[in-house]
Amino acid sequence: MKTFFFLLCVITLNAIAHDFSGRYDCDGKDGSEGAYKGEVIMNLKKQFTQKDYASYDFVLKVPGFGEYNGFAAANNLDVAIYFGLDDKQNEDYGVGIAKFSKTKNNLWQFHKFYFEPGYKGGNTGFEDCIQVK
Repeated sequence: MKTFFFLLCVITLNAIAHDFSGRYDCDGKDGSEGAYKGEVIMNLKKQFTQKDYASYDFVLKVPGFGEYNGFAAANNLDVAIYFGLDDKQNEDYGVGIAKFSKTKNNLWQFHKFYFEPGYKGGNTGFEDCIQVK
């Protein structure tokens, strides 16, 4: 019993970060623009990932608006995200916080709240995204 407990402690202390890499289909609700659909692509940056902390490249593609390039930092299932259009003229960039979980089909999904301080005088919104196999 002591050996099992010791192994459990070692495994817990050396936990490896979840890998949220992949493509996600998203439904969003933007405070200024209304409902939209988009696609998120996340890629794990292994060289900047340790234990239950992970780093990602992040891209959100929204038809009619463009590609929002950014990055993300995760601690277990909580992920902070920066995103922005390359053309900063209309100040369409911001930060978000997402909570990841698994679907009944064992795919990743997340719910994200975001804040854009400069877009149209300030803006917020939500996204719900499900990983595509």
